[in-house]
Amino acid sequence: MIRRFLAAVIVVGVAAALLVVAWPNLFGLAEAPVIAQLVSLRALTSVIAVVAAFVLALVAVLWAGARRFFAALALLAMVFALINGAVLSTRGFGDESFPTRAPGELAVLAWNTLGDAPGAERIAELVIDEQADIVVLPETSQETAVAIAELTREAGRPMWVYSIAFDYVAKARSTSVLVSVDLGQHVVDDSVGNTTVLPSIVLRPLDPGGLTIVGVHPVAPLPGELENWRADLRWVDGICAGDNVVMAGDFNATADHFRVVDPSAGVAGLGFGECRNAGLLTGNGAVGTWPTRLPPLLGAPIDHVFVSPDITVTGMRVLTEYDGAGSDHRPVVARIIVE
Repeated sequence: MIRRFLAAVIVVGVAAALLVVAWPNLFGLAEAPVIAQLVSLRALTSVIAVVAAFVLALVAVLWAGARRFFAALALLAMVFALINGAVLSTRGFGDESFPTRAPGELAVLAWNTLGDAPGAERIAELVIDEQADIVVLPETSQETAVAIAELTREAGRPMWVYSIAFDYVAKARSTSVLVSVDLGQHVVDDSVGNTTVLPSIVLRPLDPGGLTIVGVHPVAPLPGELENWRADLRWVDGICAGDNVVMAGDFNATADHFRVVDPSAGVAGLGFGECRNAGLLTGNGAVGTWPTRLPPLLGAPIDHVFVSPDITVTGMRVLTEYDGAGSDHRPVVARIIVE
């Protein structure tokens, strides 16, 4: 009797834990320790759950005395994997089709370069290939950003360079943004605060009808940085407001950490503040951008492009051809039309 009771307690406990990990927003725990990290890797945890289910099922077959117990655990693991699979399918496993670039359409590129790791030439090559109009480069120094702009100018694509650094001890403490001269000049808005550990940058247009551009880099949700990470996400949530806003970068957050901006989106919102996520809008929301050592469908989708509701997203891609370029992040590029 005691053994059965303990077995039931374990099964119920495991079921509760898996439900929290699979649906953390139901309990308001998406930013809780451990859960914040696990929910970012839904696909990977699903694969692990499937493997565990097969192992547990095999044990149940071979061990008659504990068959019900292990069979129940195997069933829970499979249900967990199926729930995760269903969630990811609603976000999209990837649609890389881009229509022919329309007149007036802009390209937004974001790439955490891991401290200039790919080098100015490789980054400039990507900017030119994608004909990017807005380029957000977390962990990219001003020196490298200027070198990139010199290369794009030689290729007939002149760009303004804006950069911010909390210090120069580590390049990870810098964020740079390049903006096509066709979009006009911008000024850095220092009045709105910033993320806590790694710098973000807010660019306001000198032209009243221009785009506000936000380059974002919240700190990763490491055990010692969870409070800063939460504070960073609150800042991001508040900064994306109004019309003509483009926000991009390494958010160190997935859709489970977004805020609801559309009641029809359910517990995982479409974006932050008033802005919507290009990946979710185009069926690319489940494609992993970090780390590059994992296949895209097993990684964490933490690099994003967001736009205000008045801007139309026409396509988005997570670029895998740069996995060997030196950074542990994949670039993302989105096409948008400003109304």
